[in-house]
Amino acid sequence: MEKNTQVDGLKTCYLEEGSGSAVIFLHGASLGSSARAFERNLPAFGAAGFRAIAYDQPGFGLTDNPKDYTTSYRMQFITKFMDAMGIERAALVGHSQAGGMAVRVTLQHPNRVSHLVVVGGGTVLPPLPGKTGGGPAEGQEGTSATPTLEDMRKILDTNFFNKELITTELLQQRLEMSVGKNFEAFIQRSNAREPQGGGVPLYQRLKEISVPLLLLYGRQDRGSAAQRCALLKEQEPRLRIELIDNAAHLLIWEAADKFNEAVLRFLKS
Repeated sequence: MEKNTQVDGLKTCYLEEGSGSAVIFLHGASLGSSARAFERNLPAFGAAGFRAIAYDQPGFGLTDNPKDYTTSYRMQFITKFMDAMGIERAALVGHSQAGGMAVRVTLQHPNRVSHLVVVGGGTVLPPLPGKTGGGPAEGQEGTSATPTLEDMRKILDTNFFNKELITTELLQQRLEMSVGKNFEAFIQRSNAREPQGGGVPLYQRLKEISVPLLLLYGRQDRGSAAQRCALLKEQEPRLRIELIDNAAHLLIWEAADKFNEAVLRFLKS
């Protein structure tokens, strides 16, 4: 059910199913992204005894546009949303760019996170030898002009393994979440600049995480994700890394049953 709350002065839209321990789902950053990316997941988690929540991040979906369009602000917004919802501790499930955001929140606020699931996050994977990074879509995918239905199809085409799942209904939904104030926010995010410090790469900090951690990827995700998962497993054998066959970047949608099963098994183990 679609609901609204106030977070940091912004009207924030969210979807919620079930009751019990909280699981917060964080969508990615491509144009058209919103909490609705988890429509195929929330009911299963609610039925399994969890309070499953996905919210439209600032500047996405039906949530107000913020004044600060940086990734850092959206990362800080996670605990602010939890505070507004009266949630002291939750499992975080971060897809794509939000995977890295969820890792950083967990490193900064380990007492607020019970479990961490990174889904298709590129920044938590090491680059292959001779490569400088890249990987599963990590930043913004979009257009320089107001998007069309065909633009949406091109974006989703790179995110799905099974192209038959890119229905007219899904395209229309993504387009509705891509125009108007959301396209304005997309442009603002594209122009937002944050200090680019050196620091330790995120994938090297995974061993610092003190809560149960699962890394979940589609085997056919772009950017050599499967090979980079294997490399990370070599470097950090204790990490729990799982690949879902016949799924690409939007495995939360096209492999929803397998995704739900894997994450629920992890949360209950």
